[in-house]
Amino acid sequence: MAEISHSSADDEALVREAQQGGLDAFEELVSRHRDRIYGRAYSMVRNEEEAMDLSQEAWVKGWQRLAQFQRESSFATWMTRIVINLCLDHLRKQKRQRSESLDALNEESGGVERLMPVLTVNPTERLERGELRQRIDSALNQLSHEHRTALVLHEFEEMEYKEIARVMGCSIGTVMSRLFYARRKLAVILADLKKSEAT
Repeated sequence: MAEISHSSADDEALVREAQQGGLDAFEELVSRHRDRIYGRAYSMVRNEEEAMDLSQEAWVKGWQRLAQFQRESSFATWMTRIVINLCLDHLRKQKRQRSESLDALNEESGGVERLMPVLTVNPTERLERGELRQRIDSALNQLSHEHRTALVLHEFEEMEYKEIARVMGCSIGTVMSRLFYARRKLAVILADLKKSEAT
């Protein structure tokens, strides 16, 4: 019977119960929001295994810090903030560790253009869609993690400026300037990729 009441309870009731040590209530919250939290992580780190590890780490932190959750925002927003902070830390660490080897790799492979598939005769619509997605992925990977995060949260996750500012710990003005820069840079990169494919 407890299972039925958990599945029909709203997030707030589950959070209250989980804050009093109710593991079943927390497990219900995990099952409701697991996909969304994993999706956030993947949209930032672009790697399935890393996204899985980071989203699991976020749930562990969520459980450990549950007493600190003041219900000023929704539980899902609070968890999103945790996973985004973990992803940003992970990306900063990764950037420090890998910047030299990535530069070398880019030089060897001839940059992103060499990684793009060559268009063959009569490409199908599905192939074109796949290539567009690859182009967007390649372009996103060239943005800094701050610009990519702002763009992904606004364009793909449909979060408002205020929510992005809260999650990223910056002002709304900073979010707007990051979005402006990210959109402009993305447009330039996509145009360059398209041009290089046409030649």
